[in-house]
Amino acid sequence: MSSVLSSKPILYSYFRSSCSWRVRIALALKGIEYEYRPVNLIKAGGEQHSENFKNLNPLEKVPALVINGHTLTQSLAIINYLDEEYPQNKLLPVDPLMKAQVNIVANAIACDIQPIQNLVVLQYVGDEKKAEWGKYWITKGFTGLEKLLSTTAGKYCVGDSVTVADLCLVPQVYNANRFKVDMAEFPLISRINQALCQLEAFQISHPDNQPDSPQH
Repeated sequence: MSSVLSSKPILYSYFRSSCSWRVRIALALKGIEYEYRPVNLIKAGGEQHSENFKNLNPLEKVPALVINGHTLTQSLAIINYLDEEYPQNKLLPVDPLMKAQVNIVANAIACDIQPIQNLVVLQYVGDEKKAEWGKYWITKGFTGLEKLLSTTAGKYCVGDSVTVADLCLVPQVYNANRFKVDMAEFPLISRINQALCQLEAFQISHPDNQPDSPQH
């Protein structure tokens, strides 16, 4: 990883990281130009464990965003900061109930579903079991999420505007497809995901379009 100073915000990211992808979408929606610095979570045991990176984030995880003289970690915290500091294309509603609904959906994904099939968990589970493990837990989580979204969804997860809930949904569906989850069981999630994937911010932030992607 480079330590050269940059006048732009710097995003430390891994192309396939769900948490990093959420932040990339937010930056794209806000129109914020940034420098991308890849952190390979696999190579040589994971660059996130290097001393240089631990100085940025002692929790040894991506993303980390260096912006306005601050180093921010945790994807939802970063997105909340961006939404307050850069008010264009707001990602959290003003209405208290809608804001609560957005946070419920976002946290259901970011706190309940995604962490169970995160890289460190899969490494602990082991190669023989990780595919079965990931598929089981995403399917279980999506079963509840489908019902939850039936009470909040419009065009997107909550109403007809893109919110932080949507930034969490698309990367999780990507993971579901990686683990061969039967998405036919989840028509509402699939419909919302398809609509979001038509938006430019979601396309340019896609893992395949990142500098460290093997597809790039």
